[in-house]
Amino acid sequence: MGWFKRLKDGIQTTTKFKKEAPDGLWYQCKQCNETLTVKELKENSYICTKCDYHARIGSYDYFDLIFDGKYELLFEEIRSKDFLEFTDLKNYKDRLEVAWEKSELTDAISVAHGKVGKRPICIAAMDFTFIGGSMGSVVGERISRAVDHCIEHVTPFMIISKSGGARMMESAFSLMQMAKTSTKLAQLSRAQIPYFSFMTDPTTGGVTASFAMLGDLNFAEPKALIGFAGPRVIKETIKKDLPEGFQRSEFLLDHGFLDFIVDRKELRDKIADLLYIFENKSED
Repeated sequence: MGWFKRLKDGIQTTTKFKKEAPDGLWYQCKQCNETLTVKELKENSYICTKCDYHARIGSYDYFDLIFDGKYELLFEEIRSKDFLEFTDLKNYKDRLEVAWEKSELTDAISVAHGKVGKRPICIAAMDFTFIGGSMGSVVGERISRAVDHCIEHVTPFMIISKSGGARMMESAFSLMQMAKTSTKLAQLSRAQIPYFSFMTDPTTGGVTASFAMLGDLNFAEPKALIGFAGPRVIKETIKKDLPEGFQRSEFLLDHGFLDFIVDRKELRDKIADLLYIFENKSED
């Protein structure tokens, strides 16, 4: 078998869903410019083998990395709708059609129920390939229903955030999801069910200002951009240079906004440990 065929066969995916990680045979790291095969990148959890840069991946990639094996998708029937008949350079209805076709996702967040370390957990993972992971009414509704599911089944909840912020095409309806999701997470807290917030690159805008920062534990991937407004906007507003590494995971950890940072290769084991700790805590 020739080297080309070996490489080609080696990158076949087990899911039908489009990955946010690069397609093709080769990948050039955005941080160190190292060139490696996509097969090598995938085998290393989509982390650069030279500099440990975490390439962006999609919601189903996280499900494959975290869950023990099989998982069940929830609330896929809920779809976004252009109820405001919004139009800018393109109408919102057409944008949705393009997003559904290109990403093969039903919206910017997917919810799945499965097991990690043989313990049940419900995970809602955002995906940047669907209109920049923007928070629309469907994102808020799926999170709300996921909370109800967790309360009913007494199951820990985790959100993997990756978002450019609120979806402007839904106007105030998008902004309302900040209050909606925060209220539902308060219900989860009153039910004494743990909520883990995992932030990835980027986590910005209304997502950061609401459910991303409300976890019983808030943690992130290395060097993830996390903030409300972007650093360029802040710099232009205050007319000052920003500190080194501003709004990156390490900066937020040093300033008390995160509990810890976890490498993607250690993520499944870390979540399994958290589920074990919280399960035994609830039994005390």
